[in-house]
Amino acid sequence: MEIKRDLLLKRLIDLRHNGMIKVVTGMRRCGKSYLLFNLFTDALKAKGVDEENIVQINLEDRRNKSLRDPDKLLAYIDSRLKDNKMYYILLDEVQLVNEFEDVLNSYLQVKNADVYVTGSNARFLSKDVITEFRGRGLEIRVHPLSFSEIRGARPDEPIEQLWIEYITYGGLPQVITMNSDQEKVDYLKGLFKHTYLKDIKERYDIKLDGDLEELISTLASTVGGLTNPRKLADTFRTVKKSTISQDTIKVYIDYLQDAFIIERALRYDIKGKRYIDTPSKYYFEDLGLRNALLNFRQVEKTHLMENAIYNELRARGMAVDVGEVIWNTKDDEGKKIRKTLEVDFVCNQGYKRSYIQSAFSIPNEEKRNQELQSLRRIDDSFQKIVVIGDHNARYQNDDGILFIDIYDFMINTDSVI
Repeated sequence: MEIKRDLLLKRLIDLRHNGMIKVVTGMRRCGKSYLLFNLFTDALKAKGVDEENIVQINLEDRRNKSLRDPDKLLAYIDSRLKDNKMYYILLDEVQLVNEFEDVLNSYLQVKNADVYVTGSNARFLSKDVITEFRGRGLEIRVHPLSFSEIRGARPDEPIEQLWIEYITYGGLPQVITMNSDQEKVDYLKGLFKHTYLKDIKERYDIKLDGDLEELISTLASTVGGLTNPRKLADTFRTVKKSTISQDTIKVYIDYLQDAFIIERALRYDIKGKRYIDTPSKYYFEDLGLRNALLNFRQVEKTHLMENAIYNELRARGMAVDVGEVIWNTKDDEGKKIRKTLEVDFVCNQGYKRSYIQSAFSIPNEEKRNQELQSLRRIDDSFQKIVVIGDHNARYQNDDGILFIDIYDFMINTDSVI
């Protein structure tokens, strides 16, 4: 089965020879190495680049352990640059190299070196590291496979069946190649325990990991709900009888974000045009891992669809917030009241913006009005969309709101302006 990642590949090709270090980031096992070492390398060869002009080093490979020493890595790369032709330097999991910033900076002034690196830890993209690159580091974020990428690899399967599989087992490339459900379940459970959780515990020297695992499970069970470290600490104290502090919870959440396991979506006051720091929503980068954490027990399609839409928007390169609309109205007795209405997603990309509601089903007019209530009270001209979980032909109502079904939305990248 061949899985194409055309959008990511096009971006890498377009960024060649721009004088910057291309930093490919994303969670472990999401396909960064395959993108760089297979798809991108094949594209270079197709454009006439000789194999000896492509320097590939997988620093996670035990056989390359010696190259984790910065001076030895530098010397090896130098030995491969034999003439004035353009050389493409591809380094996988570069954060394993001590002082890797110095190594990469050494090639910023080498005119015939085009550098691409991957990393699975967001901390190595901190402001300090970007400063070390002297403003010449550019991030290319890789997510697990999108639904459209999976659909492209398996076009003959019923789309409804493929969608259920996607929101159940996620989009990690290895999972897509597996045939049985049990194989996928075992792989995802093992991957979380022996790769993601182990990485975090070892990287941050966490000895008592029970609270960390409980926190991840709690976040997994509350996808789509507003929360913050204080609320989570209260839950741990009253329900789990744990004394973990909200400061420790905040630190653990930062660790999970650094490992690209979860993302935080801030709340945004649309009319007030300001951010509200807390509480926030947290979404999982891969739904298969989220479900594996909960032993595939809490597989509510409503919340999974919302998380899938969030992931799709992020994969398209959009900044995504959770919107709020303040509505001053009157109650049944005529008293003035103030209501806060939610917009699931406020999406920004450059000068473009869209407002999106996720509606698993709209069985009647009451539900329709409920979903439209917040969108109708946004008095600007940006695109407004309702994504429906059932099959539904695209149409636009009298308020200018676009209705689109989940399959159309996920497969057609032009579904959001």
